[in-house]
Amino acid sequence: MGFLTRWVFAFALLALTFNPTQYNYVNWVQGYGGMNLSIAVLLGLLLAIGYIIYLRATLRSIGAGGMMLVLAVVGALVWVLYDLGVLRLDNSSLNVWLGLLALSLVLGIGLSWSHVRRALSGQSDVDDIDD
Repeated sequence: MGFLTRWVFAFALLALTFNPTQYNYVNWVQGYGGMNLSIAVLLGLLLAIGYIIYLRATLRSIGAGGMMLVLAVVGALVWVLYDLGVLRLDNSSLNVWLGLLALSLVLGIGLSWSHVRRALSGQSDVDDIDD
């Protein structure tokens, strides 16, 4: 499973939770969750499992500082595109999609970082286990 696959799953997880369209978990729960409480809880738990997997792996591989650094690089890239006139930020829907893209890149990089580090350094990561 390569970086692209990890990133697509991270983007899907975030977009299924919330996006500027009407097709997302948050809007569905607000509109119909009370009538389908068992389904709302099940889907919420499945999303929570996805977030736990991604956030735990990301925090263990690049840490909070690495997450902030990746977000800063993506933010700087958006800033450059805005300054060059390639990107306009007056569309709130586009801004939400850009935020989803930025967060999914952080999660995708976090989940893939061990593979990148192993390829660059030739060393594998090993978890410490207390006996």
